[in-house]
Amino acid sequence: MSSLNNLPGQNATAPAPRSQAQKLRYALLGAAAVIAVGGVSGYANLSPILSGPGAAYAQASVGVPSFADVVDQVRGAVVSVKVKIVENDAPSANRPGLPQFEPGDPLERFFRQFGEGRNGQSAPQGRPRSGMSQGSGFVISADGYVVTNNHVVDKATEVSLTFDDGKTVAASVVGTDPKTDLALLKIKEAGNYKFVEFAAKAPRVGEWVIAVGNPFGLGGTVTAGIVSARGRDIGSGPYDDYLQIDAPVNRGNSGGPTFNAQGQVVGVNTAIYSPSGGSVGIGFAIPSEVARDVIASLHDKGSVARGWLGVQIQPVTPEIADSLSLKGPKGALVADAQKDSPAAASGLRAGDVITAVNGDSIESPRELSRKIAGFGPDRKVDLTVVREGSEKTIAVKLGNMPNEQRAEAAPQRDNQRGDALTGYGMTLAPASQVAGAGRQGVVVADVNPDGPAAQKGLRAGDVIVEAAGQPVSRPADVSRAIADAKKDGRKAVLLRVKSADSTRFVALGLTTG
Repeated sequence: MSSLNNLPGQNATAPAPRSQAQKLRYALLGAAAVIAVGGVSGYANLSPILSGPGAAYAQASVGVPSFADVVDQVRGAVVSVKVKIVENDAPSANRPGLPQFEPGDPLERFFRQFGEGRNGQSAPQGRPRSGMSQGSGFVISADGYVVTNNHVVDKATEVSLTFDDGKTVAASVVGTDPKTDLALLKIKEAGNYKFVEFAAKAPRVGEWVIAVGNPFGLGGTVTAGIVSARGRDIGSGPYDDYLQIDAPVNRGNSGGPTFNAQGQVVGVNTAIYSPSGGSVGIGFAIPSEVARDVIASLHDKGSVARGWLGVQIQPVTPEIADSLSLKGPKGALVADAQKDSPAAASGLRAGDVITAVNGDSIESPRELSRKIAGFGPDRKVDLTVVREGSEKTIAVKLGNMPNEQRAEAAPQRDNQRGDALTGYGMTLAPASQVAGAGRQGVVVADVNPDGPAAQKGLRAGDVIVEAAGQPVSRPADVSRAIADAKKDGRKAVLLRVKSADSTRFVALGLTTG
């Protein structure tokens, strides 16, 4: 199965002795490489005797760019990061990923044996375990500050860095930011170190990039490719904004730099999409504009402080846009304003659509999250909000994100299908008549799993608190809202739904009958 993988450190192992057949194979491959290189260098002389497509290919090959000068310029600042990790071995019953079985289940004994010693005696738990991992990094200042990934140095007790010339130095961890997977190190030994700089300008899709790092513990390795895409969301965190590159990156490249053709850092390699753990040409790098701000904060404060708005937000689908009379499916729909949050204090409320921050348009909830976080706490911002068809500006003083909270995306269980519905496949009951449902709203008592309501993500136990922007307390209120929406020519009616501790909007498609 294909998966998104961080690029964890690798333990270098010595190559196995080669057999005679292997030696012959390597010799033949070496000879083939010499012939291939010789052929490229000789294209200019061979062109008179070549004709057809071969001649065109030969002439084009002469213009292939060389990255040798850039590599010579930057490789002295790229380091191999070696980390010693010591952590307690948690009891097997608490290890994530192990299945849980009922007492007496035939498989219970099999899985329990992983935590047992000889003769069925329980192995001691909580013993410290040590290990080594390797990654990559790069120096960003003459006095020895080094950037790498958080997951490379997570739980590290010792960190050492090896330069391209083989020199090894000890380093300490200055600060880490798990949300962006970045970490800042400091070389303990004083010196005047070669360093590289972050690019001031983001690369365009299609531009050449060069990845330098320590894949598989082999040492300094260089690969090249292009920027395949920007703004990738790979589901790794709330602030995903990755560059996608096709320059091959592998395990151990984590924390290594991606350079542009001028030798400036445009990204920090952090993850790959791979069915096997090796590169398939889809790598992801933290863009320089994100890394630069995070690293500056780690340098100054040892941590990253982010702005906090205190809302649950969700995307504006075409159906939701139609229900709210919006011009298009853009912005972030407020599903709920958290109690005692800056959002609640400023008057933001459920149903508002945030379309801009300080005049900069907002396309999606994720863009809003990143922008608000980037302002930092105590910053005053102006939010452009569409409420009940009218646009207004709301001033908000951002807070300090408490307990790892953020502008959260409301759970999405709406598959966004816009079917014309002939029935809704659900049974409703007043919340006041259902134990544990509270006093407000209408409870979804039963749902046909094959019906349209289920397809839109409604589940038994959900509580509909609003329909078309109006509070509801009886099933008839929901029916009336649906009827009114049909009269107005709407394609859907917007329901505000509570599930457990979250709130979201569901656009329930309407029939014309």
